[in-house]
Amino acid sequence: MIAFMNFDVVIIGGGLVGASLAAALGTSGLSLAMVESQTTPQSSGEWDGRIYAISPGSRNFLEQSGVWPLLEPDRSSPVEMMRVFGDTGAELEFSAYQMGVAELACILENRALHRALWQKMQSQENLTLIQPASCAALHLGDKAAELELEDGRTLKAKLVVGADGRDSWVRNQAGIKAAPVDYHQYGVVANFDCELPHRGIAYQWFQSDGILALLPLPGNRVSMVWSVVPEKSTDLLALEHDELCAQVAAASQHKLGKLTILTSPAAFPLRMLTLPHIISRRLALIGDAAHNIHPLAGQGVNTGFRDARQLTQLLLEHRSLGDCGDAHLLRRYERKRKEDIYSMQATTFGLKYLFNNDDPILRNLRNLGLGATNHLTPLKKMLMQHALN
Repeated sequence: MIAFMNFDVVIIGGGLVGASLAAALGTSGLSLAMVESQTTPQSSGEWDGRIYAISPGSRNFLEQSGVWPLLEPDRSSPVEMMRVFGDTGAELEFSAYQMGVAELACILENRALHRALWQKMQSQENLTLIQPASCAALHLGDKAAELELEDGRTLKAKLVVGADGRDSWVRNQAGIKAAPVDYHQYGVVANFDCELPHRGIAYQWFQSDGILALLPLPGNRVSMVWSVVPEKSTDLLALEHDELCAQVAAASQHKLGKLTILTSPAAFPLRMLTLPHIISRRLALIGDAAHNIHPLAGQGVNTGFRDARQLTQLLLEHRSLGDCGDAHLLRRYERKRKEDIYSMQATTFGLKYLFNNDDPILRNLRNLGLGATNHLTPLKKMLMQHALN
């Protein structure tokens, strides 16, 4: 006879987005389980090469969940201004002052935010942490879902949430077909000490052969994300550190003076993933399991947090119904998320195509548009408003 462990919600995947959902539901009264294949993230004094630009809306979500106060304040940096450069000298500038907000974003290390989320989850009485654990099979029924683990345990839930990343096992088990669009680019990341102060400015250069971003870290430090073709990615990773610093400094027009490497470079492939559905019977997908977005707008993890925020809101509204996996609730979740996901994907795909293109007509149009937009404050506010959510 199989012994079931019964829950209202089982979240599969304890990365940033899955953990944020668990934390947000900490006082919901729902019984939760988190299934994660890795051990608990450990603290480290070293700088993390993977960083995120957390939007004000995402920050508010994490504050309400009790996660933000657990972060070390000296490991984050506000973005007070963003300067975007075209490939012929055109420039677009956004400022927090102009937008009427305290900051455009907050730069955080992946490891620091992950650790704070897990610290919050470990204090929750309504959450059972099951880790490290591997999933064996998922059965989605009319009344409940059943998750079999490789160690023989079986979890039964009214709702399963797939938060297990871009190659989602949950998505595959649910039969939701994924056909990623390869951007034919890699994101090369590294952190640097810089000679000149960044003054809370995030820089971005759209170039015909790639997109370079330098994001402010505490002190005179910056984090780089350089989206380039696979061949250039290989070349960059093969460079001696001094040579890499020189290339990044030259590509960034020496805005921050001489650079000194803090973390060794790493690279990851970039792609876009749009799904026909992000729900199934007794199932919802969030984060990278539900969508992949180009990092040029810095909105990947924020889009995932908006998934978690929307699902949290709907689950709290429907607590009195007693069935958090109700089909009507899940359809509402999908409807509310589709516009945001599609608009972010269309924007980033369009910008990537527009700038990574040698057509002289497009080159003139994109730089003309960039420069013209910089003089239209209402248009700039409209462009930034979505990114602040």
